[in-house]
Amino acid sequence: MDTMRNCDRRHRATALLAATARCLLAGSLAVPGTALAQAAAQEPVREDLEALDAIDLAPSSLEQGQTRLQDSFGPSREAWIADTRRKAFEDTRFDVQARTFFLTRDKYDGSESEAWALGGSAGLKTGYFREFFAFGATGYTSQKLHGPEDKDGTLLLAPGQEGYTVLGEVYGEFLLNQDTRLTLGRRGFDTPYINRNDARMTPNTFQAAVLQGLYGDSKENGEWRFGAGYFDKIKERNSEEFVSMARDAGAPAGVERGVYSLGGNYSLGDLSVGAIGYYSDDIIGIFYTEAKYAFALSGDWKLRTGLQYSDQSSNGDQLLKGTRFDSHQWGAKAELVRGGALFTAAYTDAGGNANMQNPWSGYPGYTSVQVEDFNRDGESAWMLRAGYDFASVKGLGVYALYVDGSDPSAPTEFARQEADFNVQWKVPEGMFKGLMVRLRYAQVSQDDPASDDLKDLRIMVFYDPPSL
Repeated sequence: MDTMRNCDRRHRATALLAATARCLLAGSLAVPGTALAQAAAQEPVREDLEALDAIDLAPSSLEQGQTRLQDSFGPSREAWIADTRRKAFEDTRFDVQARTFFLTRDKYDGSESEAWALGGSAGLKTGYFREFFAFGATGYTSQKLHGPEDKDGTLLLAPGQEGYTVLGEVYGEFLLNQDTRLTLGRRGFDTPYINRNDARMTPNTFQAAVLQGLYGDSKENGEWRFGAGYFDKIKERNSEEFVSMARDAGAPAGVERGVYSLGGNYSLGDLSVGAIGYYSDDIIGIFYTEAKYAFALSGDWKLRTGLQYSDQSSNGDQLLKGTRFDSHQWGAKAELVRGGALFTAAYTDAGGNANMQNPWSGYPGYTSVQVEDFNRDGESAWMLRAGYDFASVKGLGVYALYVDGSDPSAPTEFARQEADFNVQWKVPEGMFKGLMVRLRYAQVSQDDPASDDLKDLRIMVFYDPPSL
């Protein structure tokens, strides 16, 4: 019976992904006329393009390194239009960011990881030549300021506490029409299970061929986003080397496989619903879907709700683990928003016969937080979170959260509880505009009398020069 239920679930996931693809195709055929008319609007001046960087966002409970489905497949409509109007060398954009990052972690077994790094990134993205082709490149570096050899493992530096420098992005972007792009080369992408996971010194980047589209208007007629592509290799966050997606997932040496992906999202006002699938032959198949809706309550209060479901299974020759596996997790989230205050409650439940996996990204689960993902087989978890963005000090925000997880299925593993505290200040104006200072602290306990509590402290200082 369990085998039959697993097969039914995979069939339902495949059917939903196919239905999503059909809807995307229909939308892409129906909307281009409207989209092209929107794109033919008046040319913006340079100040209009740069003003997009100052857009304020509503309070969010999104964890560092995660990507929401509604934010996948490219930037916002406003940023997309501005980007496609950039002209060749005239509007070439240079991006430079300096970073310093300190991380220290006391682990369950009493060992420690600790490092302090200095580095950042420098890159450029041209405008479009003949309104068709643009080029981009980004280099990254992370160099050791402090890193005892016996305290490796922070992912701020390469293994062995070594500094590294890498050309992480070199790509061409082709504008097929004003609402459809093709990217070829090495670049960072953001979807729930393949993303930059930019929570250390440098992000993941990928060698890929990716088609992205953005049609319609989310406020009036609805906005369609879609993406389809093949991801051949990945450069992990603390690496100089691009390796096969299969190897990065944990497949045996010599196994070379990429990942095919197809997905889309529809949004209209406060409604958002979408799905995405990933398939690596003989390695793993992943299906993810998410729906969100927001309600206006009395006064200035607003209720935001979300549902998510992930399904993962082996396929083909079972090269990842050498045996068949199937796992899944569902989650629900509710958030109360008033001004700068955000109160969140979330619940997730994982099952199957294996732990959930996220080899190429931060994990998208609602209870995935600073240290733990709470996605082990048989593990359920609930989270309470409270955050506040101060109106009196622009750019200053704090939050605290607590996650309580149950015992997983494996008899050698134990229930865990995590408490996090975060304070961040991003200077919005003045001589220090572009500076971000962030402190994150987490403490994780587990119901194993033989283990210690895990303690994780991170201090980050990022600087984006405002003149570039």
